[in-house]
Amino acid sequence: MSRTNKTRRNTLSSTLLGITLSLFLLGILLTVEYHSYRITHDAQERITYKVDLVPDVEDGVALQLADSILQLPYVKHVDYISKERAAEIFSEDLGEDFIGFIGYNPLYPSLMVNFRADLLPDNSSRILDNFCKGVAHRDIVTGVAYQENVVNELRDVFYSITWFIIVFVVLQLAITVILIDSLIRISLHSQRETLRTMRMVGADVSFIAGPFVGRSIAYGAIGAAVADVLLAVCIVVANHHFATANLLDQMHWPWYAAIALMLILVGVIIAWLSTALAVRKQLKM
Repeated sequence: MSRTNKTRRNTLSSTLLGITLSLFLLGILLTVEYHSYRITHDAQERITYKVDLVPDVEDGVALQLADSILQLPYVKHVDYISKERAAEIFSEDLGEDFIGFIGYNPLYPSLMVNFRADLLPDNSSRILDNFCKGVAHRDIVTGVAYQENVVNELRDVFYSITWFIIVFVVLQLAITVILIDSLIRISLHSQRETLRTMRMVGADVSFIAGPFVGRSIAYGAIGAAVADVLLAVCIVVANHHFATANLLDQMHWPWYAAIALMLILVGVIIAWLSTALAVRKQLKM
């Protein structure tokens, strides 16, 4: 009898450990997917499009154009760079006052435009082309400068990385479902005699399945909670080694909470469905 109880405890411990590890790996992939999306999203919004203006444009006129561009739904930020400010930036980069050397300021004033990545879907090239054509028709605009090939290549790389990780997340979710289902079926198989005995004394299926389903749901929730703790530890350790990533910034907390809640829901739902189906199968046998 003690050997049977020991075997049962070992089976249940293995089930809990398997649920924890599978949900932990799923949480790692979800966290990587979130930060991958965040990094690519921020990188796309940092791409700057330079709108060159005529040299003698007045600041008020240039600021009016900047305000009108900022009203566009796909524009995030517009920064006006005057001739004087452009000269200061260039002198800082050059390390010396180039105006004193050549005797005049050859730089043009410009508007630096950044677009919102969430409003640039697959037809972003058409949106950007329309923007460039529309702005170029203004009298005070001499042209719009940006490296189209670089922008397109970066966009393709960003989307490829995102979808690559999404595929891995889906595969890990499928593996998690299969693994948890298998562990719960093995755990119930070790208690098949108890199930059959309860069935023989007249208990109905719902009465028999109730305690097993409740225990499996508890195991799923406990395994997910432990996985959440391990995931939090990994994030803290990663932030310590990669401080520039700002993994513990408060803006990430709602997403971390959503991932933690998702792991709990996945663990509970899979454990519930797997146990209910496994109990019915065992009773039919």
